Amino acid sequence: YPSKDVELVLARTLGVPIFQEQVIKLAMVAAGFSGGEADQLRRAMASWKKTGELFKFKSKLIEGMLSRGYELSFAERIFDQICGFGEYGFPESHSASFAVLAYTSAWLKYYYPAVFYVALLNSLPMGFYSASQLIQDARRHHVNILPVCINHSQFEHSLVFPDDPVHPTKHAHEKQAEIRLGLSIIKGLRRESAQCLLTQRPNEGYSQTSQLKSLGLNRRDIELLASANALRAFSSNRYAARWSLMNTEDELPLFRPTSAPPLEDFQYQPSEFDTLTEDYASIGLSLESHPITLLDKAGKLGKFTRANELASIPHSFFVDIVGLVTGKQSPGTAAGVTFFTLEDDTGNINVVVWAGTARAQKKPYLTAKILKIKGILEREGDVTHVIAGKLTDLSDSLLALKTTSRDFH
Repeated sequence: YPSKDVELVLARTLGVPIFQEQVIKLAMVAAGFSGGEADQLRRAMASWKKTGELFKFKSKLIEGMLSRGYELSFAERIFDQICGFGEYGFPESHSASFAVLAYTSAWLKYYYPAVFYVALLNSLPMGFYSASQLIQDARRHHVNILPVCINHSQFEHSLVFPDDPVHPTKHAHEKQAEIRLGLSIIKGLRRESAQCLLTQRPNEGYSQTSQLKSLGLNRRDIELLASANALRAFSSNRYAARWSLMNTEDELPLFRPTSAPPLEDFQYQPSEFDTLTEDYASIGLSLESHPITLLDKAGKLGKFTRANELASIPHSFFVDIVGLVTGKQSPGTAAGVTFFTLEDDTGNINVVVWAGTARAQKKPYLTAKILKIKGILEREGDVTHVIAGKLTDLSDSLLALKTTSRDFH
């Protein structure tokens, strides 16, 4: 450090100005700025690339440091660091707050994973991770997820402790906690209908559709519960539940008693594809097969590398990756770069798409729900991402799995 004053300002961050307060202090102790001038400098940093305001302070900063005995090379380096600071700088108070949140979140995720995930799920929407992504990550961290159920779900997602379901708080420190999906995850289900179900739920649970109708639930609410497979307690699957619901409409001639077999005798056995599409349509996620698993099993994806295999791929190697497009961000400071998040059946993959790549392959870039990407793997330390080259939209390949014949017996 060229002086004790500068050392007092920068020693904590190893000589690099990181916080706004440091830049203000540097300008004051090294260049003789007044408090007001230093605050104007701080304001100029935030938009210097757009307005060029920061360069108005360059002469005063450098001349001030030179007049106080600092070398020209040091003065210019400090100004360059201040320019760079404008790209990422923030107040120290913000940094401390974020650090506490990050540390607490990491601690909770490690020691209380089910608590961590159920809290996030109940805080949605948050604008970044979807419920499906959180559930996938929870399962990869060995948290068991229980399906939404008319007889066991609360309105929000809840914790379940298998060893002592009556007194769950006694075991709140244990990692064995499971998560039961709540009724709130069912798309379109009215909150008042869900609350009615909960307040009127018998101790032994519901056992037939007619009980739900007696509560005053309309047909749509019951259909939504059936489509979410929440009626599995008294129906073998969502299709049987919907047949049963139709069979209660006695006023329709089709369902008046005849010599024909009762509708309960007709049982459609859903395929993996049907289950998947119904799950995503009704609750936005599936606890059954992942779409990438089904497509791979059907031979629709060709050769590709999964997220959990990328760690073994050397830096700068070409890779083919496939996944659902679960995130897409184009920060204003990224110079036209878009950051994709792809989710396969083993994890998430970070993808960098340069502006030229996006322009040349506009359709898959803008519309693909399932992408196959040929690119170059880059790794720095523990950070791995893929620089996208060729983008292939595989969204329609999922439709090819649709069952063409329905087996009734």
